[in-house]
Amino acid sequence: MSGPLRLVLATANPHKATEIRSILAAAGLDVDLRPRPPEVPEVVEDADTLEGNARLKAVALAAATGLPALADDTGLEVDALGGRPGVRSARYAGDDGDAGRNVAKVLAEMAAVRRASRTARFRTVALARWPDGRELVAAGTVEGTIAEAPEGTGGFGYDPVFRPAGGRGLTMAQLTPAEKDAISHRGRAVRALAALLVAEP
Repeated sequence: MSGPLRLVLATANPHKATEIRSILAAAGLDVDLRPRPPEVPEVVEDADTLEGNARLKAVALAAATGLPALADDTGLEVDALGGRPGVRSARYAGDDGDAGRNVAKVLAEMAAVRRASRTARFRTVALARWPDGRELVAAGTVEGTIAEAPEGTGGFGYDPVFRPAGGRGLTMAQLTPAEKDAISHRGRAVRALAALLVAEP
């Protein structure tokens, strides 16, 4: 790959955009990462898999901008809840995507679950899609447990209640951004995608 790769970000979530930019920069990928144009509407994420939702977003952005697009989708899978919220993680408590309500719903459903049974994992699928239909797909997972109550003020989404393996017993919201990116699902997925992009001719 010669010269910086121009990519448009499919996400309008500023927290996710900041994380993705930081991860790509740390991975050493020479990329010109463009924000999602404000005139491009939100994509309805109605696929039944994380990869499907990432693809819906990337296809829409590539078609709207004529540039290759980078999209991702993430799910929290809680074993005691049969894998929920999963692909519905961002909209678990309603289609408004309220993170506080999503967290409250998960904690309420797990109120009687013992600490040893509060295992969970975050999964992210990151996908780059070109207007001509070419695409690259990578995934990342981090195992962990669900805390009994929110802890920490950093991060976003379910970060205050997710204690990742390798995180010194802290929640994602208690880690520094660099610590989180080093072990997180999104960090692993985006780094894997960056390696594939570097290998692109």
